Amino acid sequence: MKRDGDCSTGKRGAPIKAPPGKTRITIRIDDDILGWFRNAAHDQGGGSYQTLINMALRDHVEARQEHLEQTLRRVIREELPQGLGKTAGR
Repeated sequence: MKRDGDCSTGKRGAPIKAPPGKTRITIRIDDDILGWFRNAAHDQGGGSYQTLINMALRDHVEARQEHLEQTLRRVIREELPQGLGKTAGR
């Protein structure tokens, strides 16, 4: 029987290393969510649904950070003048 190829020099693991700043992971995503991202990538003329997922996650993280910053600024505006008034009256 003829062999299809010589695998004696093959290596195990991911065939392509992740570029710097990226980490290869395995994640479970609901079928409908994955389908939505795949369809969105297709509707945009191709590209990577993984890039769209990454962009959505980044947008979410940035929005949460912005929300936290706005909350801290509001608390400081509201509480700082009250705190200054208490220390001035000592």
